[in-house]
Amino acid sequence: MRNYKSIFANVDWVIIILYLLLVFIGWINIYAAVYNEEHHSIFDISQRYGKQLLWIVLALILAFIILLMESQFFTSFAFPIYGVVIFSLLAVLLFGVKINGATSWFQIGSFKIQPSEFAKFATVLALSKYLSILNINMKDIKTKLMAVLIIGLPAALILLQNDTGSTLVYAAFIFVLYREGLSGNILLFGILAILVFVLTLIFGPINIIIIASFSFILFYTIIKYNLKATVISLAVFSIFTYLFYSYDMKPNVIYYGIGGALLLLSIYLFVKKEMKDKSTHFLGVLIFVVTCFFIFSIDFTFNKVLKEHQRTRITVLLGEEDKLVEQIEKLKIERDAEGISKEDKQQLRDDIGAKKYSLRELRQGNGWNIKQSLIAIGSGGVTGKGFLEGTQTKFNFVPEQSTDFIFCTIGEEWGFMGTFVLVSIYIALFLRILFIAERQRSIFSRVYGYGVAAILFFHFLINIGMTIGLAPVIGIPLPFISYGGSSLWSFTILLFILVKLDSERLLVLR
Repeated sequence: MRNYKSIFANVDWVIIILYLLLVFIGWINIYAAVYNEEHHSIFDISQRYGKQLLWIVLALILAFIILLMESQFFTSFAFPIYGVVIFSLLAVLLFGVKINGATSWFQIGSFKIQPSEFAKFATVLALSKYLSILNINMKDIKTKLMAVLIIGLPAALILLQNDTGSTLVYAAFIFVLYREGLSGNILLFGILAILVFVLTLIFGPINIIIIASFSFILFYTIIKYNLKATVISLAVFSIFTYLFYSYDMKPNVIYYGIGGALLLLSIYLFVKKEMKDKSTHFLGVLIFVVTCFFIFSIDFTFNKVLKEHQRTRITVLLGEEDKLVEQIEKLKIERDAEGISKEDKQQLRDDIGAKKYSLRELRQGNGWNIKQSLIAIGSGGVTGKGFLEGTQTKFNFVPEQSTDFIFCTIGEEWGFMGTFVLVSIYIALFLRILFIAERQRSIFSRVYGYGVAAILFFHFLINIGMTIGLAPVIGIPLPFISYGGSSLWSFTILLFILVKLDSERLLVLR
């Protein structure tokens, strides 16, 4: 063991100060989120804010223990730590308890712990260890497969626990791999796949196939500077756009015929003999065919693979509530029109009843959460209503307000200025982590630093995004702010391992 002075001599105090600020802000706002007239003391351990204080004290002890340890411990035991966590993820499937629909917790008496939270730092350690091995190259297929295996194994086990939110966090590792040499094309394809998925849910697969056909034609003509094909494609695209936005187009034989013709035209133009490089146009056609297959598979995936609550979260995000309201109003107009038969009127009544039921289900679920969250944040104005003065918070309009939706408490009671300060602290933390990662002398520490930044940023982006209606409600905490011992300890371990590695960066070369 080293003396007290040497332990803190080279630590990055900027990171530590930002961490303490976030933890303190979290504790204060957990108190505000669950405050009631019967419990005044912020130290009351029978309440969530009192328990959170205990978790904070234990987190600080964990941080101190990490700083006491040698940094070589984490490089030497990265794989064993990963193995222990994988074992715990398997064990929780057999012996865990179900909370909020997810079998993700071990429970001993009143004490609960969530292994999936600790899997994050363990995965970062394992990935860092693997990518720091000599002669590892991200361009090699074997390296890519092993990296995907390290990331995908805990993600798959967490998905089996029915915890989709925690599973999606592992998508953030693609940014780590990109920093270490993964082709940017893979990152681009991933972003495009998400975009196509969302657009297909909004406009339907046939519409997106037609748009993809136009995009394919334009891509070809841009490469080849074929004026004739460009003019034709732009003209047809303009006509289609006008019809699409001017009329409520319903799929029919003519509609599908136009889509099929455009699909054949796009393939014909691309494989035309002007394209001399056969491998290039073959790859292009292959990508286009795979894209079409992906588009048609989205409907099956959405309706048959995703569960009801997952579909609801996505439809809420895509504004399904507004669409249902608009559809109900249109059906009412048709129902009240003159000259309509009794059979058609009854059918319209049935359709209206079904859509009203869907609307009610939507509003009682995640739609309600998001709407109340937006009301809370919007009502805070510039400076907020004041500490413990938030009406949406005080009367529990927003479920899970001390955990997943704690950002709306900050927005209501501290206003725009409060949220601006919080976001600024997070941005400062992310930039500092990236700065620390880049100044490392070892590959292990650099990869680990980027892993820390990726995971924290993903949590930050999605959590705040879902409270303001820009991301689906997937139930992941806001780092260092949301209530919960497992998440706080996990994030603390994740961050302070980086602090420790950085404090000894001059002692290692790889």
